[in-house]
Amino acid sequence: MTNRSHLARAAVLAIAVLCAQPALAATPTAVATFTCKGGKTIGASFYADKVELKLSDGRSLSLPQVMSGSGARYANKDESFVFWNKGNTAFITEGAAGEETYSDCVTK
Repeated sequence: MTNRSHLARAAVLAIAVLCAQPALAATPTAVATFTCKGGKTIGASFYADKVELKLSDGRSLSLPQVMSGSGARYANKDESFVFWNKGNTAFITEGAAGEETYSDCVTK
């Protein structure tokens, strides 16, 4: 075998080994279900730097944590969707006007 063949074979083997490794699944630091005004619910899985939401209207979102003066705040890039959380309470604002679409949300 030529040197080039050895390198190609080593590269293929390295890729195969890397692909065979199981993906490390991040474990949430906390999981909560919030019950909101109007019978709405928010399922939230909190991670070190993000939250994954499942809303009662069928939407699922993953939002990075962003700066907040108090509590925790998670938002998409243009901040047209913001999830706010402090203690056992939460709410969601949406759109340019920041309309509260999920309000008075609490978890037990």
